[in-house]
Amino acid sequence: MLELRNISYEVEDDKESREILKNVNLTIDDHFVAITGPNGGGKSTLAKIIAGIITPTSGQIFLDGEDITGLSITERARKGISYAFQQPVHFKGLTVKDLITLAANRDMSISEICDVLSEVGLCAKEYIDREINNSLSGGELKRIEIAMITARGTKLSIFDEPEAGIDLWSFNSLIHVFEKMRKEINGTILIISHQERILNVADKIVLIADGTVSAIGSKEEIMPKLLGTNTEGTCKTLIEKAE
Repeated sequence: MLELRNISYEVEDDKESREILKNVNLTIDDHFVAITGPNGGGKSTLAKIIAGIITPTSGQIFLDGEDITGLSITERARKGISYAFQQPVHFKGLTVKDLITLAANRDMSISEICDVLSEVGLCAKEYIDREINNSLSGGELKRIEIAMITARGTKLSIFDEPEAGIDLWSFNSLIHVFEKMRKEINGTILIISHQERILNVADKIVLIADGTVSAIGSKEEIMPKLLGTNTEGTCKTLIEKAE
Protein backbone atom coordinates (compact mmCIF):
# COMPACT_ATOMS: atom_id res chain seq x y z
CA MET A 1 0.00 0.00 0.00
CA LEU A 2 1.20 3.50 -0.88
CA GLU A 3 0.17 6.46 1.24
CA LEU A 4 0.83 10.14 0.48
CA ARG A 5 0.42 12.60 3.34
CA ASN A 6 0.18 16.34 2.71
CA ILE A 7 2.43 16.24 -0.36
CA SER A 8 3.23 19.70 -1.76
CA TYR A 9 5.66 20.76 -4.45
CA GLU A 10 6.76 24.26 -5.42
CA VAL A 11 9.05 25.52 -8.17
CA GLU A 12 10.68 28.88 -8.77
CA ASP A 13 9.22 30.50 -11.89
CA ASP A 14 10.59 33.94 -12.89
CA LYS A 15 11.78 34.46 -9.30
CA GLU A 16 8.31 33.63 -7.97
CA SER A 17 7.19 30.43 -6.28
CA ARG A 18 4.58 28.40 -8.12
CA GLU A 19 2.75 25.60 -6.31
CA ILE A 20 2.37 22.51 -8.51
CA LEU A 21 0.94 20.20 -5.82
CA LYS A 22 -1.00 21.38 -2.78
CA ASN A 23 -1.30 19.16 0.29
CA VAL A 24 -2.14 15.98 -1.63
CA ASN A 25 -3.42 13.14 0.55
CA LEU A 26 -3.89 9.86 -1.26
CA THR A 27 -3.92 6.14 -0.47
CA ILE A 28 -3.24 3.70 -3.30
CA ASP A 29 -4.14 0.14 -2.41
CA ASP A 30 -6.15 -1.08 -5.41
CA HIS A 31 -4.66 -3.37 -8.05
CA PHE A 32 -4.94 -1.01 -11.05
CA VAL A 33 -5.16 2.75 -10.42
CA ALA A 34 -5.32 5.50 -13.06
CA ILE A 35 -4.55 9.17 -12.38
CA THR A 36 -6.08 11.63 -14.82
CA GLY A 37 -6.96 15.31 -15.10
CA PRO A 38 -6.20 18.43 -17.15
CA ASN A 39 -2.75 19.19 -18.50
CA GLY A 40 -0.64 21.06 -15.97
CA GLY A 41 -2.66 19.75 -13.05
CA GLY A 42 0.28 17.97 -11.41
CA LYS A 43 -0.21 14.33 -12.49
CA SER A 44 3.28 13.62 -13.85
CA THR A 45 4.86 15.61 -11.02
CA LEU A 46 3.08 13.38 -8.52
CA ALA A 47 4.26 10.23 -10.32
CA LYS A 48 7.87 11.46 -10.27
CA ILE A 49 7.61 12.27 -6.56
CA ILE A 50 6.36 8.73 -5.85
CA ALA A 51 9.23 7.24 -7.86
CA GLY A 52 11.81 9.47 -6.17
CA ILE A 53 12.82 11.40 -9.31
CA ILE A 54 11.94 14.70 -7.63
CA THR A 55 11.62 15.57 -3.94
CA PRO A 56 8.43 17.10 -2.52
CA THR A 57 8.66 20.51 -0.87
CA SER A 58 6.76 19.07 2.08
CA GLY A 59 4.84 15.96 3.10
CA GLN A 60 5.56 12.25 3.57
CA ILE A 61 5.38 9.08 1.46
CA PHE A 62 4.81 5.65 2.99
CA LEU A 63 5.18 2.26 1.28
CA ASP A 64 3.64 -0.60 3.27
CA GLY A 65 3.88 1.57 6.40
CA GLU A 66 7.55 2.53 5.89
CA ASP A 67 8.45 6.20 5.44
CA ILE A 68 10.34 6.37 2.12
CA THR A 69 10.24 10.17 1.74
CA GLY A 70 14.00 10.54 2.03
CA LEU A 71 14.93 7.58 -0.17
CA SER A 72 16.50 8.05 -3.62
CA ILE A 73 15.07 6.60 -6.83
CA THR A 74 17.58 3.71 -6.59
CA GLU A 75 16.63 2.96 -2.99
CA ARG A 76 12.94 3.06 -3.87
CA ALA A 77 13.57 0.69 -6.77
CA ARG A 78 15.08 -1.74 -4.27
CA LYS A 79 11.92 -1.40 -2.17
CA GLY A 80 9.85 -2.43 -5.19
CA ILE A 81 8.89 0.73 -7.11
CA SER A 82 9.30 0.84 -10.90
CA TYR A 83 8.85 3.88 -13.15
CA ALA A 84 8.29 3.89 -16.92
CA PHE A 85 9.01 7.21 -18.63
CA GLN A 86 6.77 8.85 -21.28
CA GLN A 87 9.67 8.45 -23.70
CA PRO A 88 11.54 5.16 -23.05
CA VAL A 89 15.28 5.45 -22.60
CA HIS A 90 17.61 4.04 -25.29
CA PHE A 91 20.50 1.87 -24.11
CA LYS A 92 23.00 1.71 -26.96
CA GLY A 93 24.97 -1.52 -27.10
CA LEU A 94 22.56 -3.49 -24.90
CA THR A 95 20.19 -6.09 -26.27
CA VAL A 96 16.63 -6.79 -25.19
CA LYS A 97 17.90 -9.96 -23.50
CA ASP A 98 20.48 -7.94 -21.55
CA LEU A 99 17.92 -5.40 -20.34
CA ILE A 100 15.39 -7.95 -19.14
CA THR A 101 18.10 -9.91 -17.31
CA LEU A 102 19.37 -6.73 -15.64
CA ALA A 103 15.82 -5.74 -14.66
CA ALA A 104 15.17 -9.14 -13.09
CA ASN A 105 18.47 -8.89 -11.14
CA ARG A 106 19.06 -12.61 -11.56
CA ASP A 107 20.12 -15.10 -14.19
CA MET A 108 17.24 -15.85 -16.54
CA SER A 109 16.98 -18.68 -19.02
CA ILE A 110 16.20 -17.94 -22.66
CA SER A 111 12.86 -19.64 -22.12
CA GLU A 112 11.99 -17.30 -19.23
CA ILE A 113 12.95 -14.21 -21.24
CA CYS A 114 10.89 -15.44 -24.18
CA ASP A 115 7.88 -15.89 -21.87
CA VAL A 116 8.19 -12.30 -20.62
CA LEU A 117 8.42 -10.93 -24.17
CA SER A 118 5.42 -13.00 -25.24
CA GLU A 119 3.38 -11.50 -22.39
CA VAL A 120 3.77 -8.04 -23.92
CA GLY A 121 2.97 -9.22 -27.43
CA LEU A 122 6.48 -9.42 -28.88
CA CYS A 123 7.82 -12.38 -30.84
CA ALA A 124 10.80 -13.50 -28.76
CA LYS A 125 12.68 -14.93 -31.73
CA GLU A 126 12.64 -11.52 -33.46
CA TYR A 127 13.44 -9.34 -30.43
CA ILE A 128 15.56 -11.19 -27.89
CA ASP A 129 18.87 -10.27 -29.55
CA ARG A 130 17.80 -6.86 -30.90
CA GLU A 131 19.87 -3.89 -29.76
CA ILE A 132 18.01 -1.08 -27.98
CA ASN A 133 18.46 1.66 -30.56
CA ASN A 134 16.59 3.84 -33.05
CA SER A 135 15.58 0.82 -35.15
CA LEU A 136 12.86 0.14 -32.56
CA SER A 137 9.59 2.07 -32.73
CA GLY A 138 8.10 3.93 -29.78
CA GLY A 139 5.50 1.20 -29.33
CA GLU A 140 8.15 -1.54 -29.35
CA LEU A 141 10.29 0.33 -26.81
CA LYS A 142 7.33 0.80 -24.50
CA ARG A 143 6.44 -2.88 -24.62
CA ILE A 144 10.06 -3.81 -23.92
CA GLU A 145 10.00 -1.42 -20.94
CA ILE A 146 6.82 -3.12 -19.68
CA ALA A 147 8.55 -6.50 -20.11
CA MET A 148 11.41 -5.22 -17.92
CA ILE A 149 8.96 -4.18 -15.21
CA THR A 150 7.16 -7.53 -15.45
CA ALA A 151 10.50 -9.34 -15.06
CA ARG A 152 11.26 -7.32 -11.94
CA GLY A 153 7.95 -8.23 -10.31
CA THR A 154 7.70 -4.92 -8.42
CA LYS A 155 5.22 -3.92 -5.73
CA LEU A 156 4.31 -0.71 -7.53
CA SER A 157 4.67 -0.16 -11.29
CA ILE A 158 4.23 3.45 -12.46
CA PHE A 159 3.53 4.34 -16.11
CA ASP A 160 3.57 8.02 -17.08
CA GLU A 161 1.29 8.56 -20.12
CA PRO A 162 2.28 5.31 -21.87
CA GLU A 163 0.18 6.28 -24.90
CA ALA A 164 2.36 9.33 -25.68
CA GLY A 165 4.15 9.29 -29.03
CA ILE A 166 2.87 5.98 -30.39
CA ASP A 167 0.63 5.20 -33.35
CA LEU A 168 -2.89 3.78 -33.16
CA TRP A 169 -1.82 0.19 -33.89
CA SER A 170 0.77 0.32 -31.09
CA PHE A 171 -1.78 1.94 -28.77
CA ASN A 172 -4.29 -0.85 -29.38
CA SER A 173 -1.57 -3.42 -28.65
CA LEU A 174 -0.65 -1.52 -25.48
CA ILE A 175 -4.25 -1.65 -24.25
CA HIS A 176 -4.24 -5.45 -24.60
CA VAL A 177 -0.96 -5.59 -22.64
CA PHE A 178 -2.43 -3.57 -19.78
CA GLU A 179 -5.60 -5.67 -19.75
CA LYS A 180 -3.41 -8.77 -19.49
CA MET A 181 -1.25 -7.18 -16.77
CA ARG A 182 -4.35 -6.30 -14.75
CA LYS A 183 -5.37 -9.97 -14.74
CA GLU A 184 -1.98 -11.55 -14.14
CA ILE A 185 0.58 -9.22 -12.50
CA ASN A 186 1.05 -9.13 -8.75
CA GLY A 187 1.38 -5.75 -7.03
CA THR A 188 -0.15 -2.39 -7.94
CA ILE A 189 -0.19 -0.73 -11.38
CA LEU A 190 -0.39 3.08 -11.38
CA ILE A 191 -0.95 4.78 -14.75
CA ILE A 192 -1.04 8.49 -15.62
CA SER A 193 -3.31 8.85 -18.64
CA HIS A 194 -5.96 10.85 -20.51
CA GLN A 195 -7.08 7.91 -22.61
CA GLU A 196 -10.59 6.60 -22.02
CA ARG A 197 -9.66 3.02 -22.94
CA ILE A 198 -6.91 2.98 -20.32
CA LEU A 199 -9.16 4.57 -17.70
CA ASN A 200 -11.76 1.88 -18.38
CA VAL A 201 -9.28 -0.82 -17.31
CA ALA A 202 -8.73 0.79 -13.89
CA ASP A 203 -10.18 -0.40 -10.59
CA LYS A 204 -9.92 3.15 -9.25
CA ILE A 205 -9.56 6.56 -10.94
CA VAL A 206 -7.97 9.57 -9.23
CA LEU A 207 -8.81 12.98 -10.70
CA ILE A 208 -6.17 15.66 -10.12
CA ALA A 209 -6.73 19.30 -11.07
CA ASP A 210 -4.95 22.49 -9.99
CA GLY A 211 -2.53 20.49 -7.88
CA THR A 212 -5.13 18.81 -5.69
CA VAL A 213 -7.11 15.55 -5.66
CA SER A 214 -10.59 16.61 -6.74
CA ALA A 215 -12.23 13.16 -6.92
CA ILE A 216 -11.50 9.46 -6.28
CA GLY A 217 -13.66 6.48 -7.15
CA SER A 218 -14.54 3.71 -9.58
CA LYS A 219 -14.77 4.43 -13.31
CA GLU A 220 -18.56 4.41 -12.99
CA GLU A 221 -18.30 7.20 -10.42
CA ILE A 222 -15.50 9.26 -11.99
CA MET A 223 -15.97 9.06 -15.77
CA PRO A 224 -19.07 11.35 -15.69
CA LYS A 225 -17.01 13.91 -13.74
CA LEU A 226 -14.50 14.07 -16.58
CA LEU A 227 -17.15 15.84 -18.65
CA GLY A 228 -18.03 19.43 -17.76
CA THR A 229 -18.83 22.85 -19.17
CA ASN A 230 -16.57 25.81 -19.67
CA THR A 231 -17.45 29.45 -19.09
CA GLU A 232 -19.16 29.65 -22.49
CA GLY A 233 -21.36 26.70 -21.59
CA THR A 234 -19.93 24.39 -24.26
CA CYS A 235 -18.91 20.84 -23.53
CA LYS A 236 -15.31 19.99 -22.80
CA THR A 237 -13.63 16.70 -21.92
CA LEU A 238 -10.50 15.75 -20.01
CA ILE A 239 -10.27 12.37 -21.68
CA GLU A 240 -9.17 11.37 -25.14
CA LYS A 241 -10.61 8.66 -27.35
CA ALA A 242 -8.68 6.38 -29.71
CA GLU A 243 -10.98 4.94 -32.33
